Amino acid sequence: MTNQEKINEILWKACDTFRGVINSDQYKDYVLVMLFIKYLSDVYKEHLDEYTKKYSGDQQRIKRAMLKEKFVLDEKSTFDYLYQNRNAPDIGETINKALMRIEDENKTKLSGVFRNIDFNSESVLGKTKERNAMLKNLLDDFNNSELDLRPAMLGKQDIIGNSYEYMIARFASDAGKKGGEFFTPSEVSEVIARLVKPQSGDRIYDPACGSGSLLIKAANKIKDNNFQVYGQERNGSTHSLCKMNMFLHDIDDAKIEWGDTIANPLHIENNKLMKFDVVVANPPFSLDKWASGFTSGNDKDVDFEAGMDKYNRFWRGVPPRSKGDYAFVTHMIESMNETARFGIVLPHGVLFRGGSEEKIRKALIEENLLDAVIGLPENLFFGTGIPATILIFKKNRKLKNILFIDASNDFEKGKNQNKLRLENIKKIEDAYNEYKTIEKYSYLASIDEIIENEFNLNIPRYVDTFTEEEPVDMDAVKENIEKIEDELKGIKTQMNKYLKELGL
Repeated sequence: MTNQEKINEILWKACDTFRGVINSDQYKDYVLVMLFIKYLSDVYKEHLDEYTKKYSGDQQRIKRAMLKEKFVLDEKSTFDYLYQNRNAPDIGETINKALMRIEDENKTKLSGVFRNIDFNSESVLGKTKERNAMLKNLLDDFNNSELDLRPAMLGKQDIIGNSYEYMIARFASDAGKKGGEFFTPSEVSEVIARLVKPQSGDRIYDPACGSGSLLIKAANKIKDNNFQVYGQERNGSTHSLCKMNMFLHDIDDAKIEWGDTIANPLHIENNKLMKFDVVVANPPFSLDKWASGFTSGNDKDVDFEAGMDKYNRFWRGVPPRSKGDYAFVTHMIESMNETARFGIVLPHGVLFRGGSEEKIRKALIEENLLDAVIGLPENLFFGTGIPATILIFKKNRKLKNILFIDASNDFEKGKNQNKLRLENIKKIEDAYNEYKTIEKYSYLASIDEIIENEFNLNIPRYVDTFTEEEPVDMDAVKENIEKIEDELKGIKTQMNKYLKELGL
């Protein structure tokens, strides 16, 4: 069986081809696309061998069977063909043509997936000689006998999906802030997925889906695979990675759109925002100029200054142009159906900032939509060391309380990033499910208390984690000092003895 750790090692080593030449936020696309091609090719080869044996070499029957496969490839689209042509003077163009053939053969699934990936780009990969050398090395790295991605070698392990997530996480770490814009740490995705409690038959939505990790975590909670996944991502190459990531996790019918969700939401039903059962997101923190999509166009249906757009998302108030956090929140609230659960990762500023944000926050609380506020440890996210918070919203809440959880002190310290352990995740989940005050960890606040605090949701106002230091025993301290002084006298006496023996 293929080993997960070995696969990850081979893939990360393949990145050496690009290191020091171009930035990781650029070369990630080429490595991850090549992984996708290698996977499709290995599956193609395995099934071709199976049908060849089954139909005793009858080419017509083999061809018909292969056309019914999940993905259709021809020989010039396979990794083997690309590897055989690795020394071609136009290998970049050869790879591009293979990608276009894969799209053309699988239009309903892969249309446009590779449109943002150019293996023949001089501006990114350099002039022909350097570009050819890099691409040859990349193909050599992937032509490793231990990088066997056939389903028979993978068994029931989700090695491909895990490797994809592993690579995206490593790229996020390497790329710093730019990586952090699209990657949600796996354990944070796990917390949100547990708290929003996806159920069989649910529609799951992420309006800033990045590489899709939050959507995948939420979908994986539904064991009978009866769900629909929807997402939108404004970054073209990240949108492509997300679509590939969905297929690698066997979510074949995910509807992932490319575009700016706030300026132009693309999941529409009957000319209104589509409604969902579960909504999750980790949008870019405090996105500046989020409103530019409204002001730069000539859409007569948009009256941004009046707080209105064609979908009536900003009727509670217009978020400040320099901070888009509540633009995503209000969009997501308006995308909830009448029984929906919604979890979002945001910076702590959304809990207490004034102005229009305070107005929106007050409206959401008065509508009894906010269910819980969870404070996370610092330095969990790539690109920022600041601690984040998870907000959980629910429609049709019966309770008139809000639960505050301070999980900021429960984590595993890492060299570069901190990490939530399984026990930390479980502690948050249990506290949320119990929905009560737990000393120095959670607090169930009434709406009246929130009003008294002028709708300020800053967690330390509600959860007291202060621990008094034990009083100092001065007698014990004095005794300890005397003991140390006695020991020092003994050491000095011994040293003088040695010096005397040495004649010093």
